[in-house]
Amino acid sequence: MTEMPGITPQVARFARWVRDAGFTVYLPSLFGCDGAVPTAEEGLAVLKRACVSAEFRAFGANHSSPVTQWLRALARLAHAQCGGPGVGAIGMCFTGNFALTMMLEASVLAPVLAQPSLPFDEPGGLEIAPTELQEVAARLHREDLSVLAYRFDGDRYCRAERFAAYRDALGERFVAHVLPDSAARCSGLPPFTDRVVASPHSVLTAHLIDEAGQPTVAARDEILAFFAGRLHPPT
Repeated sequence: MTEMPGITPQVARFARWVRDAGFTVYLPSLFGCDGAVPTAEEGLAVLKRACVSAEFRAFGANHSSPVTQWLRALARLAHAQCGGPGVGAIGMCFTGNFALTMMLEASVLAPVLAQPSLPFDEPGGLEIAPTELQEVAARLHREDLSVLAYRFDGDRYCRAERFAAYRDALGERFVAHVLPDSAARCSGLPPFTDRVVASPHSVLTAHLIDEAGQPTVAARDEILAFFAGRLHPPT
């Protein structure tokens, strides 16, 4: 699931990495102009439209965005079309928590939360209904599943309070990875990332340094291994 402000070239690059690791990728277009590199102003306009959309809950904790019901249906469709043990889901930034809510769909076995940023107004808030969070926690324990999560230490939008809240709710099933700010790419950033985000944020896309030995590349490879362990049919 794309981050703000849409399916940028960096988001598409990550999708290709997942594809090249042997998986079928579904990349739903949820907002923005697919493939574009918007200006800071254009990206901010996409963000503002999403914040007032009926499909998303950008403010206020303890609510699940309505779009997650559609995303769970997409996971069911993907599983029916592709077979295999199940489906992995990656949410990034604005969509970060959606991968957790998708655990209400039985086919989703490998959720990844990359810098989950909602709700914007509560650093320690979670963008999921309490009853649904309880259902997810029970399923993780019952089926011996886990949730991977990533953020940069100095991220202004996904702060330590949020990861602490996830840990309180999910216990050891929530596997958090906090990367140092020094691991983030700091030059040649897209305009929206540079001027609007303005902090280390996008672990798998804009702030990823595509060089061997980099912590962001290690995070990418860890996610691919997580998917392989959960989603590839046993041999």
